[in-house]
Amino acid sequence: MSCAPIRPDARRDPVPIDESLPFVPLSIAVLTVSDTRSLDGDRSGDTLVERLVRAGHRLAARAIVRDKIEAIRAQVRAWIEDPGVDVVISTGGTGFTGRDVTPEAIEPLFEKRMDGFSAVFHRLSYDKIGTSTIQSRATGGVAGATYIFVLPGSPGACKDAWDGILAAQLDYRHRPCNFVEIMPRLDEHLKRGKLKG
Repeated sequence: MSCAPIRPDARRDPVPIDESLPFVPLSIAVLTVSDTRSLDGDRSGDTLVERLVRAGHRLAARAIVRDKIEAIRAQVRAWIEDPGVDVVISTGGTGFTGRDVTPEAIEPLFEKRMDGFSAVFHRLSYDKIGTSTIQSRATGGVAGATYIFVLPGSPGACKDAWDGILAAQLDYRHRPCNFVEIMPRLDEHLKRGKLKG
């Protein structure tokens, strides 16, 4: 990991922003995994869309799929292969019941797993809901130069993940480092890049 040094006094600021840098909008796809929701009643998807648009990013696509491994994987794979999608955020299907299969569907697509995302998400969640956070299998990873984040299906969990992690890490101005600045190098082994500039 190559991060610029951070001033000791800046550690108190949870989102240190370097205003001298430009904001770089990303194209983000939102996937809701549910057997029962429609776009009209998708509060978790709405939460993510509202936040990413308000931050200045673009909604690249939005979909709802049923709790079926093949359907989830097919949609995420299509977005990974789409050069117009930089980030995929899913919500739903991260629990332990028989129908909760989102991690099983998406994790095999990861080229690199992002263990820190799950750890920080659970740390934030613990402050809100205590030990109940262990009932979520939130995860993250990278595939095809696309960041993928798998969130629980509640609006509160989506707020926690966006406000506490993604808003900063998907902002090129965030210091000491962020996901945006390394995007051009995510697939350097393939000699092609999604994000130019």
